[in-house]
Amino acid sequence: MADIDVPADPRIPVNVLTGFLGSGKTTLLRRLLASADLAHTAVVVNELGEIGIDHHLIDQVDEEVVLLRNGCLCCGVRGDLSTALTGLMERDRRAGASGTAPGIRRVVIETTGLADPVPVLNTLALDPMLRHQFRPGAVVTTVDAVHGMLQLREHPESVRQAAVADRIVMTKTDLASAAAVEALAHELRGLNSAAPLLMSNGDLDPARLLLDRDVFSVDRLNEVRAWFAPPREGPGVGQYHGMARTSPALGPFHSAVSTASLVYAPALDWVVAGAWLSMLVHRYGDTLLRLKGILNIAGSDRPTVVHGVRHLIHAPMHLDAWPDDDRRSRLVLIGTLPSQAALQASLERFARQGRAADAGPGHQPV
Repeated sequence: MADIDVPADPRIPVNVLTGFLGSGKTTLLRRLLASADLAHTAVVVNELGEIGIDHHLIDQVDEEVVLLRNGCLCCGVRGDLSTALTGLMERDRRAGASGTAPGIRRVVIETTGLADPVPVLNTLALDPMLRHQFRPGAVVTTVDAVHGMLQLREHPESVRQAAVADRIVMTKTDLASAAAVEALAHELRGLNSAAPLLMSNGDLDPARLLLDRDVFSVDRLNEVRAWFAPPREGPGVGQYHGMARTSPALGPFHSAVSTASLVYAPALDWVVAGAWLSMLVHRYGDTLLRLKGILNIAGSDRPTVVHGVRHLIHAPMHLDAWPDDDRRSRLVLIGTLPSQAALQASLERFARQGRAADAGPGHQPV
């Protein structure tokens, strides 16, 4: 297999801070920016309406804040996002050339409470100007411990925000009962078992959010271990039925969100594995919220990490070592997808054919 080692990425990480209305995004951001560890951070704040409000809560911070009005990042202002990020880099270059600023080290985009963060990630990956200067960082989702359960059941935006997260931060835990916190944690783990769940009452260590680097950096063995930690209820699909029970009128998307964990023991041919993943995202990319995996590729002693969001699969990377003694290929898929059994059967059937060309025209993942 061709060497796919990835050197240190010099591009600036762009992190997305999302969460439902009132879940504490701005409070968390303000506390994070007060830390010396997050000096030289540029902030892009997106708000609905003609008059900005939230930016007044963080304007005491020295870092530059750009306010995007009249829309949300998930639909109307993608062009403005590109313009804002490009403008940040131009101002940063001028400040660096004049010696008046040390330079931007990271960007945090705070979305509206109703935003889908996926288009932000797609903008970074697909905009030819941005992708040479910026790279996707972490998606951090805040969930209100008091109202989070109801929001997950009644608002599909809340489910999408939690499903695509690399880190889930449960806020206001001091205002909720221990039983409510545990119940919500159970729901969130079932929805996105691959994302560490952090509790915050104002004392969250910024380093735990990985805002400085790619979550999928090649030296993050602990990160990869967390993806495949066994669920508390045992193996299988973690089907999320919350909204189907309480508000079926809001549609099937929310009720169908599930987590599928696939395992394949024999070494995979890299071409075959890539073809299966490509076909998967081609057919189900609209509803594939998150894909994370570690693959045992034939001819390589080191594991290959793959990850993606909807139609976008990022460039694979090697880890220096396996995160544990398990050498099987493992994939975690989150979204509105076929059953875990159907996906598992498809992967095995496709892998047994040996090469992508042998699949024949019209072959589909499921």
